[in-house]
Amino acid sequence: MTKDNIPALPDETIISKIHLVREKKIMLDRGLAELYGVKTKAIKQAVKRNIERVPDDFMFEMTAEEFTI
Repeated sequence: MTKDNIPALPDETIISKIHLVREKKIMLDRGLAELYGVKTKAIKQAVKRNIERVPDDFMFEMTAEEFTI
């Protein structure tokens, strides 16, 4: 367990949520939500509320073509 008494996740769980898009390793919002145990909507709301704290290269919107790969 970690210092906050939250069990650590196995590496495989995290690695399975990482995808290669535009030659970058990314994690989809739904993957992040799953890891944090929240709904995808909560991740999106947190980003919107704190957009000034999110680096420009931290996120991008995928095209429909990229999403189907």
